[in-house]
Amino acid sequence: MTTGPLADVRVVELGGIGPGPFAGMLLADLGAEVVRVDRAERAQESDAGGPADVLNRGKRSVVLDLKHPSGPAALLQLVERADVLIEGFRPGVTERLGIGPHDCLARNPRLVYGRMTGWGQDGPLAAAAGHDITYIALTGALGAIGDADGPPQIPLNLVGDFGGGGCYLVIGVLAALHTVARTGRGQVVDAAIVDGTAHLLASTFAKLGRGEWSDERGINRFDGGWPFYAVYGTKDGRHVAVGALEPKFYRRLIELLDLDVDPDRQHDQSTWPQLRQLLEKRFAERTRDEWAALFEGTDACVAPVLSLTEAAAHPHLAARGSLIARDGVVQPAAAPRFSATPSNPGPAAPAVGADTRAVFRDWGVPVRPSD
Repeated sequence: MTTGPLADVRVVELGGIGPGPFAGMLLADLGAEVVRVDRAERAQESDAGGPADVLNRGKRSVVLDLKHPSGPAALLQLVERADVLIEGFRPGVTERLGIGPHDCLARNPRLVYGRMTGWGQDGPLAAAAGHDITYIALTGALGAIGDADGPPQIPLNLVGDFGGGGCYLVIGVLAALHTVARTGRGQVVDAAIVDGTAHLLASTFAKLGRGEWSDERGINRFDGGWPFYAVYGTKDGRHVAVGALEPKFYRRLIELLDLDVDPDRQHDQSTWPQLRQLLEKRFAERTRDEWAALFEGTDACVAPVLSLTEAAAHPHLAARGSLIARDGVVQPAAAPRFSATPSNPGPAAPAVGADTRAVFRDWGVPVRPSD
């Protein structure tokens, strides 16, 4: 039995990839009952179901053929009993299937209809294909990341798919649910990765507008351009991250490194080339873990750059349980945390279609799909 803050919320998720399933996982982690609607063919995919299918943990899976007349009819019966539907198809696909916003809201006026796309429901590129890298490229985010003398660096697919995409879909769904509670009326949430990514750049655009940020890569405060906010190599070929922006943190950094540097000239850019050379030389004198031991618990804002495997074993993350292992698969714990309605990640993703009959029975749907 779920105990999270969304324990009374029912979600229908039309199976997709990336940000949509992530949004469904987050809602499930928060306690919502999430039913993923899959194609039967997905059962043949290697990542479908089981402990390693992390984005579908805590959900139940039903199989419906949405291209067969009985599929949309069965889905609409689930929609009548749901609070939220989320889908990640290209614009117009659900409308052609007869399960678009008009169809669903006609059956359930309180429904929150969440739409997850890269380009949005309208605009010149709305119907075009894309992926995280193309979405963040167009917003300026990709072009701002990387060294001054190198190409843009790809920040995994964290900024677009999951930050600007899935997280913003969940924000929109939660806000729309709040409106339903006040007015009784549902609505459509148009969550586009380009919109969310642009929104994440609010602070950067503000600095650009104030003249505090150059529209060039690798010379700014948070892109490695400042020598006391950068990554340095260590003796063993690994790295440490330095984030000593504030004067008191910078002073502590200089003290612990025993550098012959005037801390009061921190922002004198004429000294930065020499300062960077000194920092590079000093950090190369010891291993990453030796530096980690020296800086542990200090206010110098220095941390070892860990691999994904190493991160799971770090004492701080271990103490908080930020990363957990289930059936041998390391994955994030539920976040954020709640004092009165604690949330927890649900069980491993079921096999595709494993819950079809049970969901229709539990939700009181009189007409069951053939399965």
